[in-house]
Amino acid sequence: MNVVELIAQCLVRLGVRHAFGVGGANIEDLFLAVQRQRPELSAVLCKHEHAAGCAADAYARLSGGLGVVMVTSGGGAMNLVHAVAEAKASRVALVALVGEPPTDQRGRGAFQDTSGQAGSVDALSVFGAITPNCTRLAAPRQVLAWLEQLASLPPAEVAGPRVLLLPKDIQRAEIVAPPGFVAGLLGHGWQRLPSAHGSSSVVRALRQRPVAIVAGAEVARAVSRLELARLAELLDAKVAVAPDARDAFDNAHPRFVGVVGAMGHPAATRALTEARSLLLVGTRLPLLARQGLDSCLAGKLVVSVGQERPFVECTAELPVRGTLKAELHVLANQIERARLVPDPDSHLTLPEPPGEPRLEAQPRGSGWSMRAALEVLERALPEDSSVLVDAGNTGASAVHLLPAPRRGRWLVAMGMAGMGYSFGAAIGAAYATRQRVFVVAGDGAFFMHGLELHTAVEHDLPITFLVLDNAAHGMCLVREQLLLGENSGYNVFRRSRLGAGLRAMFPGLRAVDCGSAGELERALAEGREVSGPCFISAQLPEVEVPPFAAFRTASGGASASVERGVAS
Repeated sequence: MNVVELIAQCLVRLGVRHAFGVGGANIEDLFLAVQRQRPELSAVLCKHEHAAGCAADAYARLSGGLGVVMVTSGGGAMNLVHAVAEAKASRVALVALVGEPPTDQRGRGAFQDTSGQAGSVDALSVFGAITPNCTRLAAPRQVLAWLEQLASLPPAEVAGPRVLLLPKDIQRAEIVAPPGFVAGLLGHGWQRLPSAHGSSSVVRALRQRPVAIVAGAEVARAVSRLELARLAELLDAKVAVAPDARDAFDNAHPRFVGVVGAMGHPAATRALTEARSLLLVGTRLPLLARQGLDSCLAGKLVVSVGQERPFVECTAELPVRGTLKAELHVLANQIERARLVPDPDSHLTLPEPPGEPRLEAQPRGSGWSMRAALEVLERALPEDSSVLVDAGNTGASAVHLLPAPRRGRWLVAMGMAGMGYSFGAAIGAAYATRQRVFVVAGDGAFFMHGLELHTAVEHDLPITFLVLDNAAHGMCLVREQLLLGENSGYNVFRRSRLGAGLRAMFPGLRAVDCGSAGELERALAEGREVSGPCFISAQLPEVEVPPFAAFRTASGGASASVERGVAS
């Protein structure tokens, strides 16, 4: 066999069922090798490398396995940079396989040369700057060590992306793997056990009651929600979630108090204020998650359980040695055996009934607003669906207002917070979950990467794309007016009818434009009747101020929308 055939066989062995990418001369051999593994492994052709990387990213997050993306050199490799950076920032188990020109053409004017020689761009330096796991194969047999290293840890323990640069001649080179190499890939490294190191100090700290828990994205990705719920019961704790972790805890549970940080809820802030001990689970508590919480954290016992050290000072830490699921299980058993008795002076107020506070301010006019659209969507979400939220005004509003489906997933990419992530990510999410995926994005994000919709149409994927169209870069317009005191006009768009346009572009696609809550409700109901994709543009009359801490402060909490001005 040759090198790419070995790689494809090993991907099957590692549990990968779909590899995403965009073809090209220097990656075509790997695409063919992957396709020869059908039906166990299939290539999914995307329309842009950024979207392919985002698809692999979401596939990894929602499947718990590896996400694989394949691209060619030159512009293909450079288009992948943002997706790899997002995977690095969010600690996603992404594997990027990047083709390069043949070895003997390096530095000799090869088409799309990324060798770094003779003044060419060096892909090793570019990707090496955003991940320490970047390797360029110099000889065929080097792939054996790379594959063994890839297989040495389960995906849940892989903290970030890995990039393999594959010269075309090495892809095609014949290689003889040791006997049983592929079958033996899943070995000793997959049986790591949790460690009790540090757990005694964690247990002691949690004697101080009341306890509040802040859960992060690591919880759902490690399939640890049941373990977290058990821990909350044992500690009689209220549970808040980080902005990127809506699905870490049942949003309808009586113990749930909402989201913390810049897009958070007053109930979550109150719970943290009243607590004497704070347990961070699967979150480093970055700025957007801890904004406005400095006074809440002061003087408290802060305990962390997670793969990496948090951004705040902790009283005790329990680093995850195996998987978060196993660590939480062991910790809960220790707490149960210790029969933790709360401090007699402590008092835990009973959690508030299910339901979250809504913003009081309403946009001017008929009441048709982003909030109204999200409330309609909330009622329409199946319990086992997945929600993918984009960045910007839409993301801030959805984090605050849109609960996660009870048995589904909820994903927002906070690492780079790049607009347009959700369109490619939806492709990977649909393959990972085999359930309907709902994309919630703004029109600005759609204009960046929305035509990845074509891939959903080609593969008849169960994705509902909901674009909240306010004809503006809403977050930037709000920032300009509230924080800079100006409106220069460049953040406003001309109005578009996206539904009508896409319906004309893709015959058979159910695509509509909605101008009211009733129309949106009907469109979502009709979307449930189709097995494949549908597209809905909710045309909003105003650019609203999202529930973002800095904007609430700047406006005194009174502004619900900003002046649109005129598109420049």
